[in-house]
Amino acid sequence: TLDRVDILRQLREGRFDVLVGVNLLREGLDLPEVSLVCILDADREGFLRSATSLIQTIGRCARNVNALVLLYGDKITDAMQKAIDETTRRRELQLAYNIEHNITPRTIKKAIRTALADQLRATRTARQAIHATEHEYDTTELVAQLEKEMLQAAESLEFEQAARLRDRIQTLTGDDDQAAAEAEEDALNRSPRKTGRKGRQIR
Repeated sequence: TLDRVDILRQLREGRFDVLVGVNLLREGLDLPEVSLVCILDADREGFLRSATSLIQTIGRCARNVNALVLLYGDKITDAMQKAIDETTRRRELQLAYNIEHNITPRTIKKAIRTALADQLRATRTARQAIHATEHEYDTTELVAQLEKEMLQAAESLEFEQAARLRDRIQTLTGDDDQAAAEAEEDALNRSPRKTGRKGRQIR
């Protein structure tokens, strides 16, 4: 969940060079800094070593110009061969397109998002600095960050975490709406009302 997101962020920041994971590098993880993917037991039959799964895992380093994928196994299975053939086909098409349009491949540059925990700490610090309550503090930036984290969790197939973030966003925005309504009602109650000649209030 959050630990996993933080570990992946540290990998992108270059705090360590090697990350060993089980069923980690699948569809949805955008890690442009990764240039080498090693798939152990690539010849093991099963869902995690199907042609589709292998292609997805291979694609985790496709955004890096120095990409290299190593498949370890005692034999080349049908799934491995299909994945290799499909990757080769895509590469040939991409190379032909690059030559035709005079394109020089470059590694994708992508901003590294701040961890949710860091963002929440910064938000609390800022709120304390201005002596504001939860309702008085502008939650727009926090909600935007939570939405980014929610999308990242969904992309990483962490659907439970994404649901928790969604609920947190709904709580924040719901509280804001309620606070605004209470403030408006309070303002109406405090505002002086005009009266007619007989002292009746005019609404």
